[in-house]
Amino acid sequence: MTRLELKNHQVWQDLTEILQSLDANLLVQEHLDQCDYKVCGYWDEQDEYYEKITLPRTLKAELVSSSIGVAHKERFLQLKFLLIADAVDNTKTASSNAQKLGELVLVYDENLEFIDENWLLDVDSSFLVKRSG
Repeated sequence: MTRLELKNHQVWQDLTEILQSLDANLLVQEHLDQCDYKVCGYWDEQDEYYEKITLPRTLKAELVSSSIGVAHKERFLQLKFLLIADAVDNTKTASSNAQKLGELVLVYDENLEFIDENWLLDVDSSFLVKRSG
């Protein structure tokens, strides 16, 4: 039996270098702009269908995890973002009410070309504008 220890494997250094040279915030911002802050054809966890969900323009995305993977012979990079709405109370300048809206996973190929997306949204959030199908 072959025993392989990954603790000090080069793959971790490679992933670290990739992530350091990558502007994940720019990638997610470009994606949100391209989809015009709208998610079309969304099924929630209770199998309820939404024709369109509009996200707030004040949305912030925070990178929470990243990974590399291999499917068949194709390699990919997966970035997972936490989506946060920030409603600022204008009457109290130092006050804000941040609320988690969900998660967005973006998948890119080796050439950093977009492959796939996966949304997990809190459809009960008052920050989302929903249109049922």
